[in-house]
Amino acid sequence: MIRKPINWFVISIVGLFMLAILAYVWATSLMSSAESYRSPLSDYPPAPGIPLGTPLTRKVVIVLIDALRYDTSKNSTIMPFLNELREKGATATMHSQPPSFSAPGWTTILTGGWPDINDSQPLNPPDQFSARPFTQDNIFMAADRSGLTTAVAGYSWFKQMLSNSGLDAGFFTTGEDQDADKAVVAAALPWLTGDYQLILIHLDQVDYAGHNQGGPRNPNWNAAATRADGLLRDIVSTLDLTKDTVLVISDHGQIDQGGHGGPEPITLMEPFVLTGADIIPGQYGDLNMVDIAPTLAALLGTSIPSINEGQVLTQMLLLSPEQNSAIQDRLKLQQAELFSVYASAIGSTSSMGDGAVVTATQNAIKQARDGRLATERVWRNVIAALIALLPAYVLIIKRDKKILWLVAGAFAYILLFNFRYAILDGRTYSLSSVKNASWLITYTATTTVIASFLAWLIPMIGLRGFTSGPRHAAEISLGYVWFAVYLMALPILLSFAINGAIVTWTLPEFYTLFIGLLAIIQWIFIAAGGLALTGMAAIIGLLVRNTSLHKSETR
Repeated sequence: MIRKPINWFVISIVGLFMLAILAYVWATSLMSSAESYRSPLSDYPPAPGIPLGTPLTRKVVIVLIDALRYDTSKNSTIMPFLNELREKGATATMHSQPPSFSAPGWTTILTGGWPDINDSQPLNPPDQFSARPFTQDNIFMAADRSGLTTAVAGYSWFKQMLSNSGLDAGFFTTGEDQDADKAVVAAALPWLTGDYQLILIHLDQVDYAGHNQGGPRNPNWNAAATRADGLLRDIVSTLDLTKDTVLVISDHGQIDQGGHGGPEPITLMEPFVLTGADIIPGQYGDLNMVDIAPTLAALLGTSIPSINEGQVLTQMLLLSPEQNSAIQDRLKLQQAELFSVYASAIGSTSSMGDGAVVTATQNAIKQARDGRLATERVWRNVIAALIALLPAYVLIIKRDKKILWLVAGAFAYILLFNFRYAILDGRTYSLSSVKNASWLITYTATTTVIASFLAWLIPMIGLRGFTSGPRHAAEISLGYVWFAVYLMALPILLSFAINGAIVTWTLPEFYTLFIGLLAIIQWIFIAAGGLALTGMAAIIGLLVRNTSLHKSETR
């Protein structure tokens, strides 16, 4: 019985077709899983604790200037009034964690929990009307339990996010520019002189300027920040800072080109200015965004939000020894409850260690998370290593010098794609450079098509693919495409090893996730485009051969 040889040509073509489908399904599933991520505590919120007692202030007013970068906030020529408040109050450099979008930032500010557990939407709501209501305890819920009156003026997402939090008054807008900010402040001013104990005012025009008017290096950004500073002056002028307290913060920064969402340091550093009743002025170095909610609880005398992972900033507050002791006792109980619920939710048997209560709790949560991840990563690492190393091993054994042209073409593709992405367009390898999902797909498709075609010419010319017949030309094209696929598989395998195929019970490492996602999207178009290049190569090879035959026959 004669066995027919394996038709690798047909298998390669079918393989590219299947790869394009697989990459499409994987990319859409990965993006969908990130958008719909739910905290392990979404259905198991820790129980609220006991209120801290007597308020330290008559009212707390939070002025949240969306996207205000720390460096912009420190510039007294751009924001003179904010820097006047700095001189009178407690100031610090605030640090957040990725993703640096508004929804996770706002949720972190109000719950005291980091995005991994606070159950926010990691990539922001898909539209103006689809914000997820808080599932976890927050400072507005705590204020409501203590019988305090609360109000919020700002973007429409706040209405939905705080819909279950006992909000007493609200003004919400779908606008983001300076006119929207004026309307927000106009609505909030009567509350400042009324009987409200917790008020949040959200100003959005700085973020709008960053996204739509040229980014933080454009004069429009500074103009927006100056206008926001003027509105801040209007807000504070209605308060009595011997009785009231005002907190000025941001939710994230923006990269120089405009945009945020990624883990760049500039997007994760924000201003913090706290001034007014019972505040000790001074420079306090660095603090974390999760420290806001428990500190607000201390000022208002409410319970500490049950998902809180931060410190009460007692060093900034005028406290009696008894008040300080009560805060530490409540914080210890809250942290113990949080860790117990979290460890149970992820199936961990880790225990709390010794040390300062918040630090010990954070270390224990990290140990529990890392322990489960380490177990899951064992098999993923093995699979990723095998897939990455096996083709390289086969190529080393073959030692075919012709392969060098295919490798050169594949590397040229990678260089050309990234030359346009990072050098010509100055984009970062993170969500900060992504306008939306449709833009990412379109941009990647265009760049892939251009880069793959130009790089394809290298092996085709080097191996004389255009002059050696249609079959040989098609084989060279297929070889080039599969080498490009292999090189792009390396960042995909790295992300798979670290983060898994999709986002599941914990947030991913965002740099590797983004680079992996970008490579998967490239897979779609390099595979589909590779089929087109293969057909083009065969047609050109056929035409060249027929032309040569015709010339030889007519001689």
